[in-house]
Amino acid sequence: MTLPKDYLGAKMGMWLFLFTEILLFGGLFVLYSVTMQRYPVEFHTASQMLDVTMGTLNTVVLITSSLFAALAVIALQRGDIRRSKIFILLTILLAGVFLADKYMEWGAKIHHGIYPNSPHLTDWPEGQQAFFALYYTMTGLHGIHVVLGMGLLGWVYWLISKGKITPEQHVTLENAGLYWHLVDLIWIYLFPLFYLIT
Repeated sequence: MTLPKDYLGAKMGMWLFLFTEILLFGGLFVLYSVTMQRYPVEFHTASQMLDVTMGTLNTVVLITSSLFAALAVIALQRGDIRRSKIFILLTILLAGVFLADKYMEWGAKIHHGIYPNSPHLTDWPEGQQAFFALYYTMTGLHGIHVVLGMGLLGWVYWLISKGKITPEQHVTLENAGLYWHLVDLIWIYLFPLFYLIT
């Protein structure tokens, strides 16, 4: 298989972009660590208010979606365009399941008055307020990346349908898959940080 002339450039560009994303979330992870060192008991108490079952479900959903994204790339490389498109749709579908689950989880917290600067939350210890401020910021930012990933995968699906992405010219799908794996990887760090504090 002959790779397009821009293959290495496209891959390098994507890896550089992903590096900036890692810097963004890396900074937030450092902020989280410093704040947790300051308020370990409050973070543990606040973490107990999160639904571990929903967090676990979201983890399984995203890992499975990452598998489908990888299978989409493999199928296209093997010339199976139909199967590649099916795997892309399954990835997008599971992303939607993730967002629906996160919407229900956030909705339950907001319904109980647990959101930044709410009258209920401002009565709590400072450490618990900090925990939920970070929780909404980091999971919200991650959610935005999920939405962007869905849009990117939808665009790639359209390009495949139009014949602009082919088994010979598949770097765009590979890069979309790399982005999706990063989204998955970030959640794999967020899940234990917020849900499994002991």
